[in-house]
Amino acid sequence: MTIVILVGIVLFLAVGLVIAGIRAPQAGDPIQDRLAEWSARQEEMPKSLEEIELSQRFRERIILPFFNRIGTVASRFTPEATLESTRRRLETAGNPMQIDPAFFLAMRFVLGVSFGALIFIVFIIRGSNWLQGLGLSALFLLIGFFFPDLWLSSRISRRQKGVFRAMPDALDLLTICVEAGLGFDAAMSKVHEKWDNDLALEFGRVIQEIRLGKLRRDALRDMAERLKVSEMTSFVAAVIQSEQLGVSMAKVLRIQSDQMRVRRRQMAEEEAHRLPIKMIFPIGILIFPSILIILLGPAALILTTSALGAILTGR
Repeated sequence: MTIVILVGIVLFLAVGLVIAGIRAPQAGDPIQDRLAEWSARQEEMPKSLEEIELSQRFRERIILPFFNRIGTVASRFTPEATLESTRRRLETAGNPMQIDPAFFLAMRFVLGVSFGALIFIVFIIRGSNWLQGLGLSALFLLIGFFFPDLWLSSRISRRQKGVFRAMPDALDLLTICVEAGLGFDAAMSKVHEKWDNDLALEFGRVIQEIRLGKLRRDALRDMAERLKVSEMTSFVAAVIQSEQLGVSMAKVLRIQSDQMRVRRRQMAEEEAHRLPIKMIFPIGILIFPSILIILLGPAALILTTSALGAILTGR
């Protein structure tokens, strides 16, 4: 009886598997499937240059070519030293929009003219004094001209502060990796993999330059030149010197890490000491007048009421 039951179960499972195999979708050739997918994708892609142009975003089709054209014309009349200085400043700021020096200079001129012309047109439409409008237009022209430069300076300052604050932790990770047996290049790669900040991106750029054939000391010097952070410059000099003299890299990194932490603590103490001076202006301009109004307002109202009553009664 038991054998009969087992045979029945086996037959039932066999029939079920056969039915499932018949109803299962047939496995196609992966190469043919891939070719079909590629053909469908090719049909969706634009065919002509006009379709390719229209498929791009408005910024890539209109704004960037316009500024690049103006930048190309302006670069012909701009000294080479000015272009080189602008290029270095853009690299120090991390080049957030991936623009070239000619584009940046053209943006300054275009914004200045646009701001000035807009204010002048507003004064003409309103029918106000055109001399006053001309003066304000000149003022806004200067604001528009210097606004990109101020924005770039703020980007540079913020990036340098971020690099300085990230250096102690990055040096700790470099020290741990080197003490664990990794080389200095592999340690920089670990920093680039673990973090996503400006310092990690710079380490990643150094690794890419080394892979392309540049010497490590030259790549590190270029990184220090791009960042323009005094602590990074001293760190790079110490690493290059330890490499040339054969000093233990782990020991040098440990010393540099301790120095960076002391320097960061000192900077925090300096900022804390500056806070009372910085608080004088908001207190004097915003808080102190409000306190005077609250404290002396009722007394001023009472004195004013008494003076008006005395005047009206003739006393």
